[in-house]
Amino acid sequence: MEILCTRPTCGASNQFADLDDPKSLKTAQQKYCTHCGMPMILGGRYIPVHLLGKGGFGAAYLARDRYTTSLRECVVKQFLPAGDLTPEQLDIAQGLFEREAHVLEEIGNEHKQIPDSYAFFPLIARDRQTHQDKQFFYLVQEYINGQDLEQELNEQGFFTEAEIVTVMRNVLRILTFVHSRGVIHRDIKPSNIMRSQQGRLYLLDFGAVKQVATVAGSPQGRSTGIYSVGFAPPEQMQGSRVFPSTDLYALAATCLMLLTNQTPDSLFDAYHNEWTWRKHATHVSDGLAKILDRMLLSAPRDRYQSAQEVLQDLNQIQVAATTKGRSAKPTATPLNTTTIQSTPGAAAQPKASPNFQPQAKPQPQPKPAPAKRATPMPATTMVSTVDVLKNAAFTGFEGSLLLMACLSMGGPMLIIWGMSMGLLIYLQIQRTLAQWDLVILGGVTLGLVGLIPFFHSAAVLAGLLQTLSLGSLLGIGFLGMLSGAMAVMVTALFRLVYQILSGIL
Repeated sequence: MEILCTRPTCGASNQFADLDDPKSLKTAQQKYCTHCGMPMILGGRYIPVHLLGKGGFGAAYLARDRYTTSLRECVVKQFLPAGDLTPEQLDIAQGLFEREAHVLEEIGNEHKQIPDSYAFFPLIARDRQTHQDKQFFYLVQEYINGQDLEQELNEQGFFTEAEIVTVMRNVLRILTFVHSRGVIHRDIKPSNIMRSQQGRLYLLDFGAVKQVATVAGSPQGRSTGIYSVGFAPPEQMQGSRVFPSTDLYALAATCLMLLTNQTPDSLFDAYHNEWTWRKHATHVSDGLAKILDRMLLSAPRDRYQSAQEVLQDLNQIQVAATTKGRSAKPTATPLNTTTIQSTPGAAAQPKASPNFQPQAKPQPQPKPAPAKRATPMPATTMVSTVDVLKNAAFTGFEGSLLLMACLSMGGPMLIIWGMSMGLLIYLQIQRTLAQWDLVILGGVTLGLVGLIPFFHSAAVLAGLLQTLSLGSLLGIGFLGMLSGAMAVMVTALFRLVYQILSGIL
């Protein structure tokens, strides 16, 4: 059997033929690396066989538990932060690592979407060069064989609204459980949400272990703010108190990245202090957009206060059923920047650091490549019948008012009228003009056209008003509403004919 040495400066692979016998495997004594003398069987039972990944905090290995009949696969995380840390910073870092072990031990076994904790133990090994003992810490947990959502995004392109709602519901249910136990995750992002090969979503990395290597030195060191740049809300970046809504903010930022295939910091306008993501995700309904916007508010008190509140609103929206899926886009730059800020209230200065991303164990049979699907239909083409009739009423009303104004100013003005109508229709199609914009623009036009008889000799307009025997403004308004009603009738008729013909053909 081949065993991997976990000493960071070694990493040699050692072959032990006697361990190929199942009986010898379970009864064999400790094995030592032939290159550096490091104990190979961790905790007396876990055999590292494959390096999953390395980061500033240490490394993670795929291992097998020799005291199980199936040689159960598990993940062994090794704590060994890189860099010159002060004793105080090292204590903080080690505390975070131990906290992950504690949290997983407390809640992992109670929730099927949180990895189980198997063991946490130290290991002392002598360094052959310095002849001094060095202490290592190991956390053993359940191995989730699959892909995280950042890997899915890079391979398959942006997520559809239906896929995002599925992700949100799963993570929100996990957060409802986690928050009820007094735990704030503090590091939700696509790389910390794993989808197993069976399709189940898991929330990973409790305790923010990945941030250990980026402890910023501080004389005071009174508090430690942990965050991933782009996903953390203001209170977290300032090292202030965190809340359940802190995780909700990070989940919303995660959804934006999955919806747009762009990093959250590229979707936030720092100058105006606002998110500008909607123009990059036209396939998202207004209902879901409003939920995400509320989750992303700057002040914690203005956001949803619990994951259950978000779930309730999420269940109220209608997600359009569609067979259209993801469309591959240029791969987004992976967001691997994490920070721990030691000074409370200090401005965050992000530092680039290696970010451990566990990789799935290579499988003997290649996994079929996910099919590339068509781009979701933009929201601008999905117009309801009510919207069509409202726009028709506005176009008829506004068109009649502009026609009155143009007739009073002479024939050549009809060209301007035609151009104006084309522009109005284009702006409605692009949703630049919508809702209250239509009412305000119609009211302003009515007021301006109503003043024309007082300043201009308009034979046609004056004749119309005299025929109606009404005041100028009321007469013009009546003509406008009459034209709008006619436009609605014509539009409804054409739409009915179109639907009948579509059904026949």
